[in-house]
Amino acid sequence: MDEPLPVELMNTVWADRVEVHDSLADPEGALAWLRGIELEGVRDWPRGVRLGEALDDLRELRDAVRVLAADVTGNPRVRVTPDDRQAAIDTVNRSCALAPQWSSLRWPDSRELHSAGAPGQALVSVLAEQVVELFSGEQRSSLRACLAPGCVRYFVKQHPRREWCSAGCGNRARVARYYQRHHGEGGN
Repeated sequence: MDEPLPVELMNTVWADRVEVHDSLADPEGALAWLRGIELEGVRDWPRGVRLGEALDDLRELRDAVRVLAADVTGNPRVRVTPDDRQAAIDTVNRSCALAPQWSSLRWPDSRELHSAGAPGQALVSVLAEQVVELFSGEQRSSLRACLAPGCVRYFVKQHPRREWCSAGCGNRARVARYYQRHHGEGGN
């Protein structure tokens, strides 16, 4: 299911049955993720583009967004202090200011985006602006933590019956509940 870009950014941390993974762990993974999202200008990047310092900025933004999401959703797996929340807000605001941007009209019917920063910083700034939109807009109240066993993802609840980030997580949660009902705590 397609999620807003800030949620997709949060979900670059994901878990399987073995371990937790980070899609932004290295420059190649980060570029692959950036090319896979619908963000203006990313698909046109030449293969040789390096993220440089922007990779650290991108990971820092992602981690801050996960803190804010845990706070907003009341995620019982993550304890967020007021200091954690303020540090995350400061990171988002700093990320928004990384690369001032402006558009220019390309006649007859298109526009071009310009930035005073490096391409990687411009992308972090664009993502940070969307984070501000998510947490200050209507979707904030629909943001949820997936509470399926072993899941670390977030999602926007767009259907009243949706409880998990994916069908796989829903299946795991149902199996865990069934096992608990039939085998109890002691594993009879």
